[in-house]
Amino acid sequence: MATIFLSTGTNLGDREGHLRKANEQISNRIGHIERISGVYETAAWGGATTLAFLNQVLKVETNLEPQEVLQECLAIEHEMGRVRKERWGERNIDIDLLFYENAIIEQPQLIVPHPRLHERNFVLLPLHEICPNWKHPILNKNIAELMADCSDSLAAKIIAKP
Repeated sequence: MATIFLSTGTNLGDREGHLRKANEQISNRIGHIERISGVYETAAWGGATTLAFLNQVLKVETNLEPQEVLQECLAIEHEMGRVRKERWGERNIDIDLLFYENAIIEQPQLIVPHPRLHERNFVLLPLHEICPNWKHPILNKNIAELMADCSDSLAAKIIAKP
């Protein structure tokens, strides 16, 4: 079994419902959800949309290999109606693989750890909630230290406890 961390996000339609459905699909197809963060709301990151996002982080135990996790995440997004129009644009669901154990993976379709997780409050705050001491294998800092160094000015506020 491998420990992985996934980030889920949505800014269209029934946002809470989309997160619940994604979590259900992740549990059914990727692995057992060990921990789940609260739900955080934040303004859109990257400027492509103005609709606020809801985000959550999941700690999952899986038997899948990293590429298999990626394929399942993409399949869940597709089945839930995700349409990729523009980078950082509107979406009913987004699922990102943040960490796969302590692996460092650099492939054309998969980079782990997620290359921008340390720059985003909406990822760091829920990660800190469920694993403050998890260490980033490239930056050699734990999540609490990454939060202290983060310059993201977009506030992420918790709107629902797990």
